[in-house]
Amino acid sequence: MAAPLVLVILVAVTVRAVLYRSSLAAFISERVEVASPLNAWKRVVEGLALLDLGVSPYSGAIFHETPLIIYLFHFLIEYAELVFMFKKQKLLIELDKYAPDVAELIRTPMEMHYIPLKVALFVNLLLHIHVSSALNTQFESEKQKFFQSYLLNPYTVMSCVAKSTCTINNTVIAFFILATIKGSAFLSAVFLALATYQSLYPLTLFAPALLYLLQRQFIPVKLKSKSFWLYTMQYAALYLCSLVVIICLSFFLLNSWDFIPSVYGFILSVPDLTPNIGLFWYFFAEMFEHFSLFFVCVFQINVFFYTIPLAVKLKEHPVFFMFVQIAIISIFKSYPTVGDIALYMAFLPVWSHLYRFLRNIFILSCVLIVCSLLFPVLWHLWIYAGSANSNFYYAITLTFNIGQILLVSDYFYAFLRREYYLTHGLYLTRQDGTEAMLVLK
Repeated sequence: MAAPLVLVILVAVTVRAVLYRSSLAAFISERVEVASPLNAWKRVVEGLALLDLGVSPYSGAIFHETPLIIYLFHFLIEYAELVFMFKKQKLLIELDKYAPDVAELIRTPMEMHYIPLKVALFVNLLLHIHVSSALNTQFESEKQKFFQSYLLNPYTVMSCVAKSTCTINNTVIAFFILATIKGSAFLSAVFLALATYQSLYPLTLFAPALLYLLQRQFIPVKLKSKSFWLYTMQYAALYLCSLVVIICLSFFLLNSWDFIPSVYGFILSVPDLTPNIGLFWYFFAEMFEHFSLFFVCVFQINVFFYTIPLAVKLKEHPVFFMFVQIAIISIFKSYPTVGDIALYMAFLPVWSHLYRFLRNIFILSCVLIVCSLLFPVLWHLWIYAGSANSNFYYAITLTFNIGQILLVSDYFYAFLRREYYLTHGLYLTRQDGTEAMLVLK
C-alpha cells in the first residue's frame, strides 16, 4: 500500500506545481466555484498588505479571514504554496454481533487495511459507477480500483492552485476527526475549537465527537446517568476554554475586537452576494430588505437543525453521523466552495461497504458531473457573452446542491438498510415462507 500512496502523492504534488506555474492558475483563482469572499487568496494578500502598513486588515470590507490565519501567512508568506499540499484523514469502524447470515456484509481486516489508500485515491463518487455492480464478494472491490486520487480530485486541485484558505479549514477538521478517533478528548476539543473559530459551522460536530468519545469510555448515553453528564461537561469545558483562549489570542494579536463582526458577522449576515455554488446569494439578491433578516435566520438554521434528529438516530454510529454532518455543512453554509465538497467526498471510501445498497448512484453521478462542467459554461454565457442571465447560473447551482442532498440521503438510506439487515438477517421471509422486500419509511 505504501508504494502506490507515495506515487499518488508525487503525482499530486507535480500536478499542483505545474498548475501553479501555468496561465491557468490566475483563471482558477478567480472562479467563484473555487474562491469565496471568505477564503480567496487575493483577499488574504490584501489583508497582509494592510497589516504591513500598520492598518487593521478589518478596517475595510475586503478581508474576512481570522486573525490567526493572517498572522500565519504573515510569517509564512514565502512558503505559502507548501501549506496547501497535504492532508491526512483516518477513520475506524467497529462492528458488533449481528445475525448469523450476514457474513458477506461484515468488513474484513483486509478491507480495513486498504481504507487509507482508498481515501487517498478517491476523487468523488462520479467515476466509480462500476464498483456498485462489482461488489459480488468481499474481495472483488479490491481487484477493481476505479477510484481517482483524492489528491488528484479536481475540486481539491483547483482549491490548492487557487490557494484557497478552505484547505486549511479542511485540514483542521481532518485533525479533529483524527484526534476524536484516537480517543483524545483534549486534542479533539482543541481542534474542534480551531475549526469553529475558523468558520462557526463546525460547532455542529460537537455532538458526534461527544458520542464517539462516550463510546470509547463505555459510558452509556442516558440522560439520567451521572457519568454521561460529567463527561459531557468535561468535554464541553475543554471545548469552550480552548475557543475562549483562541479568541483572546486573536484579540491580543490585533488589540481589537474588529475581527468578530468582520468574520462571524459576515458569515451569519451574508452581506456579500457574489455568486457562488451555495443557496444564499440569488435568493437574497432578489429579496426585499424588510424580510432579509428573517430568511437569513431560516437559511442559517439549516446547518444546525439536523444535528439533534441525527444525534438521536445515529447515537450508536457517531462516525457516520460526523460524515453526514460535514456534508450538511458543505451544502448549507453561506459561502461554500468546491473545497468544502472535496472534504466529505474524501471519506466516501470508508463507506464502500454500502455501495450495494445505494439506489441512484448512476443518476447522481451524472448530475454532479454535468453540473460541474456547466458551472463555467453558464458563467461565461451570463457574464461575458450576455446571452444568459443569473437565473441560468442559479438553476445549475440548485441542481448541483440537490444532487449533493440526494447523494447524502442515498448513503443515509444505505446505512440504515445495512444496519437493519445486520440485525434481522440478510434474507427476509414472510410468515408463509416467501421472500420479503424491505421498505424503509
